[in-house]
Amino acid sequence: MATDILLPKIGFSMTEAQIAEWLAEDGATVTEGQPLYLLEADKSANEVEAPASGTLRIIAQPGETYEVGTVLGTIE
Repeated sequence: MATDILLPKIGFSMTEAQIAEWLAEDGATVTEGQPLYLLEADKSANEVEAPASGTLRIIAQPGETYEVGTVLGTIE
């Protein structure tokens, strides 16, 4: 069963953010807790960890702005 990678709400007023960079490539094997991507919001950058272990499938592209809760990819 695939696990969705959702854009998290990091700050109280955060409604959207950008993926600055994926730290793993599409199709890579990732481990739960591994840094997965760099999120830029409200002039701060945060590493976001993988919510599960498996194969990464990227949907969201770096440099694009997404709303909180958007599916950025999946881990199969």
